[in-house]
Amino acid sequence: MDRLQAMETFVRVVEAGSFTKAADTLHVLPSTVTRTIKELESHLNARLLNRTTRALSITDAGLRYYDSCKALLRDVQLAEEAAAQQTGLPRGSVRIGTTASLARNFIIPAVPDFARRYPGIDLDLHLSDATVDVVQHGIDCVIRTGTPQPSRLVARRIGQFHWYVCGSPDYLERRGKPTSLDALGGHTAVGYIGGRSGRSSSWTFRKGRQATAVAMAEHVSVNDTDAYVAAGVAGLGLIRIASYMAREHIANGRLIRLLDDIDAAPEPISILYPQGRHLAPAIRAFIDWSAEVISEASADW
Repeated sequence: MDRLQAMETFVRVVEAGSFTKAADTLHVLPSTVTRTIKELESHLNARLLNRTTRALSITDAGLRYYDSCKALLRDVQLAEEAAAQQTGLPRGSVRIGTTASLARNFIIPAVPDFARRYPGIDLDLHLSDATVDVVQHGIDCVIRTGTPQPSRLVARRIGQFHWYVCGSPDYLERRGKPTSLDALGGHTAVGYIGGRSGRSSSWTFRKGRQATAVAMAEHVSVNDTDAYVAAGVAGLGLIRIASYMAREHIANGRLIRLLDDIDAAPEPISILYPQGRHLAPAIRAFIDWSAEVISEASADW
């Protein structure tokens, strides 16, 4: 058994979530992947994966072994990159997990600049509003809004934004403009369903240590950010969106900002990545570049 190849196969299985998908990425038969994992577990005398007819999950021993394999494979990659380095610029690929709105407003418009600086690096963006499991998806770094939850990831603050309450001119003509949080409670909101609860939540406004929750009627609810903004522009209710998503719509007159006298603290934008002894030069280059781009673009937001 080629142990380095077996480690790579195991990592691919964990990240793909199935033997078949891992086989596709490795360009081998599923039976080859299955045999490799069995041989690896036999060699280690430990069960790394739990298999059922419907699901594949990683054991505690498997998770520890996965972390070790990733570190070792990363060191091998670093050694190969260093040996092959001819231009002095980093090479490789970076897998980034983030939301469609952050990618659309910050990352994608600036990618031409990144490509000019680092022509040897390929970017692979995985876009989702849901929380991304870095281990399961093989993500190198994640860009998220809000205060990061405690985890095994390193969190680096790279920007900020504010929450804007907005309504379309059509909606405000029909319902009037709320001028206070008390008045806001008499309006209709577009519901946004996020997380696992299956329910939209009330809007919470924080000023210092004081928090005020406002509940509003909802006649339309969505679970997609773009649809949420589109519903607000269509006049289906008030929406509460990040300042970087609202700016263009406000400038074009499609949305009007409300209650802008509420001076709440800005929310952070952070990039998160696994702890480890080393980061591949390509990943480090992307982290530093994204910090530069987002910090500059969000400075006044």
